[in-house]
Amino acid sequence: MAFCTNCGNQVSDAARFCPNCGQTVNGAGTLAAVASSVPLDYTIQGDNLQVVRVRLKPGQEIYAEAGKMVYKTANVQWETRMTGNSLGQKIWGALKRTMSGESLFMTYFRTTGEGEVGFAGNYPGRVDTFQLAPGQSVLAQRDTFIMAETTVTLSVALVKKIGAGIFGGEGFILQKLTGPGTVFIHGGGDFINFDLKPGESLQVDTGCIVAFDESVSYDIQFVGGIKTAIFGGEGLFLATLTGPGRVIVQSMTLEKLRRELMPAKTGGDERSPLGSLGGIFRSED
Repeated sequence: MAFCTNCGNQVSDAARFCPNCGQTVNGAGTLAAVASSVPLDYTIQGDNLQVVRVRLKPGQEIYAEAGKMVYKTANVQWETRMTGNSLGQKIWGALKRTMSGESLFMTYFRTTGEGEVGFAGNYPGRVDTFQLAPGQSVLAQRDTFIMAETTVTLSVALVKKIGAGIFGGEGFILQKLTGPGTVFIHGGGDFINFDLKPGESLQVDTGCIVAFDESVSYDIQFVGGIKTAIFGGEGLFLATLTGPGRVIVQSMTLEKLRRELMPAKTGGDERSPLGSLGGIFRSED
């Protein structure tokens, strides 16, 4: 049984169109069936500069954000292309990827025999995975996507609340990854995983969110008193994530890394009083 690469709906192996969304599955359905029947063989190697080593089987295909590949064996074929069947779908998909912080093109890897490809993030950090069921989605901050099986759909999602979009470090736009398939994401420093129960909430620095299940609600709240907000060094707002679902938090954001590497850094609070006020509308990455 194959899966539609657009919506995750199950389709018969002989079907040419998905009965749920109308997406063409001729050819792509064959790849989806191969990917779903043969688990992706991979290992994550390293400490704080981790590399994903994927060993491809005949017929398997994966795609990655441009520039994330580290190496490949010579028998692995690669092709850079826009996703979508029609010109309109390709242009719309490219625009959505640009809005979510990704490049216009994706790079696809496949092999007729057995081969290996390695991927890594662009700065020190960790790699984690989501094993998505058909139709299951996860939301991630921009620039976290590394690679996925071709059965996984990468799109954009708008935050549901205006306050979260204006004051959250993620902005209005998040990446949305929909299964079935395996997804690899990257973030800074180390990762902390939370499995929130229904109604359980977690308050996080807005820039430290890496990814969370679609079932988790996302909002931005004022941190408390004016004194704490201005002089506490954590900014004026915190993200509130409410379960049920999985949440991944990173210990180092790219913005913090840039600040620490600045030659003119003089120490002190991560956000000075004026910096807290001036950075209300600035994204934390």
